[in-house]
Amino acid sequence: MVYPHVQYVGAAYPDLLEPSRSTTARELHSRTSDGILVRLLWYPKDDHLSVAVNDTKTGEMFELPIHSGERPLDVFRHPYAYAAARDRRTGTPSAASADRAIAA
Repeated sequence: MVYPHVQYVGAAYPDLLEPSRSTTARELHSRTSDGILVRLLWYPKDDHLSVAVNDTKTGEMFELPIHSGERPLDVFRHPYAYAAARDRRTGTPSAASADRAIAA
């Protein structure tokens, strides 16, 4: 009896097919609201978390690494608040950066 050659392809053995896959981010949670996609990402290579935001209406995208002492789900639920607190560019200037611009 001759057995056909079976090749495993797909999610059953992802590390064998794509060894570099472990270096990319893994999505732990995501949500979409009014065209804004928010994703909680884990990077297994260096074991850190971040929140990625993609506004499909404006094309704006940014990623916030989660610092020690921060609650990942809080950053996930309120990424614009954390971005403003860190004075990151989120499309709308924070009050502090607006005050600096006026003073200059």
